[in-house]
Amino acid sequence: MKPRGKYVLLSAVMLVLGYLIAFSFQLTNEKSGASISAEQWNREYESRQLLISQEERNLELQKELGDKQEKIRAHEDSVKEEQQAAGRMVDEIEKLRMYTGETGVKGKGVQITLKDSSYIPAGGNANSYIVHESHIFKTINELFISGASAVAINGQRISAESYIFCNGPVITVDGNQFPAPFVISAIGDPDVLISAFTIPGGVSEELAYDNIEVKTEKKSEITMNPMLQSGDNS
Repeated sequence: MKPRGKYVLLSAVMLVLGYLIAFSFQLTNEKSGASISAEQWNREYESRQLLISQEERNLELQKELGDKQEKIRAHEDSVKEEQQAAGRMVDEIEKLRMYTGETGVKGKGVQITLKDSSYIPAGGNANSYIVHESHIFKTINELFISGASAVAINGQRISAESYIFCNGPVITVDGNQFPAPFVISAIGDPDVLISAFTIPGGVSEELAYDNIEVKTEKKSEITMNPMLQSGDNS
């Protein structure tokens, strides 16, 4: 009996020892696992902080880029406005040069011919049946008012400083004499110019009332040279 009891006691001791060893091993593993998880968490935290920092920097760079792009757009708009203003100024200068007759000009327009009356009744005053400077003035003024950009009389360009006067059967324009018929050319919208000239009660009727023969024509192209040259028109 005694040997048998001895084996039972030894088995109990071995069982307790095995339990202690297993518990110790499990505890060691848990501590080791906890240590690894903490290290991983630290690394992930550092990575997240680095990513957040990089994203904030990217946002700053994007804002800086947006500001620079906005400045570039503003500069481009300013340059564009300056170029447009310069273009308009050039156009205005060219128009003024055209109006003063400093440059040649070409375009569609009208041609109005004024002739002395072909019939003078017996006893009538011949002076009442010929074209005078007043008739010329009425015609060219109406053309300019209606939008003509350039006007010429028998090829002689008219400017703001031009002078016209009648000397019997001839008209003197800026020192050059022209006999009848007087061909007045004007560059502009033909429909507008003719409509304004022939409107009921307008200049055309006034000329007819003064016994002046009037002929109006639309022209697809009229060419006028600068004031310093002899004018050509078609």
